[in-house]
Amino acid sequence: MSATEPPVTCVAPAAAIRHATKERRAAWILTAPALSLMVVILLAPVVIAGLLSFTNYSLGNGSFDWVGIHNYEKLFTRSTYEKMFIATLTYVVTVVPISVGLGLGAALLINSLGRFREFYKTIYFLPVMATLLAMAIAWEFMLHPSIGMINRTLEMGCGTVLERIWPFMANSCAERFPLWLGDKRYAIWVVCFIGIWQGFGFNMVLYLAGLTSVHRELYHAAEMDGVRSAWERFRLVTWPALGPTTVFVVTITCIRAFQVFDTIEAFWPQGGGPNKSTYVMMFAIFEKGVQQNLIGIGSAITMLFLAFVMFLTLIQRWLVERKVHY
Repeated sequence: MSATEPPVTCVAPAAAIRHATKERRAAWILTAPALSLMVVILLAPVVIAGLLSFTNYSLGNGSFDWVGIHNYEKLFTRSTYEKMFIATLTYVVTVVPISVGLGLGAALLINSLGRFREFYKTIYFLPVMATLLAMAIAWEFMLHPSIGMINRTLEMGCGTVLERIWPFMANSCAERFPLWLGDKRYAIWVVCFIGIWQGFGFNMVLYLAGLTSVHRELYHAAEMDGVRSAWERFRLVTWPALGPTTVFVVTITCIRAFQVFDTIEAFWPQGGGPNKSTYVMMFAIFEKGVQQNLIGIGSAITMLFLAFVMFLTLIQRWLVERKVHY
């Protein structure tokens, strides 16, 4: 360009500007219903619960008092809520790693099968498809102290062994078996076992989907580099490639573990287990907010529940995504 020529300026035509404005307006119009539903269904209830957690409101009362952080002080000072935290964390810490590990192991085993793969998929996924409340009733019958299949099986096995070793002790063998649902030492572990049994099949399906995205060329390249054993293939190829799936599986499992309620409601509808040993947060929310109509303290537990879920989700995503390979 010579010095005498005027500079060239790029001016957008007015038609293009109008077209872009129309596109933005159309985008807002199309997304407005979804945004409105998200605000009404998701955000507004959280905000309302947060406000009610600072009050002593109950349904049916025309007025309520602002109590500040009094409801939250109760949660951290009373022994009942201490048991609630212990039961919830025990369930989450037990169910999440075991169900994720079993889901991954089952997925790897099924993925290595040539025959009967679909059969085993169906078998392991059946607990996920079953209604948990109905299965809790079935488990309640199996765990019955006198007619339950579990204690009867243990009694038969124990009696057979003791007849050979100490015959005079065989008759009293059944008396030493625990009341699975009536003993505070075992109640929470029964709930954890049922949670693992019901949840690992769902994790298995997710991991099976993740295994389909692992390219076979990666295994061939690893074999050329000297990787021979199955453990080395898993550690160097499969596990890093399953990073995104693991993030999703752990996140979903954590949320599902915090939401445990059906089993406890079916086993102990009035009290959250013997000596409050299975008094998890979801049951506490139901008891305080619905059964006792204490909306204020129920909202406080709800907000604490949401804070715990958000905190653990962010922590585990930060820890897992550090080693995620996309």
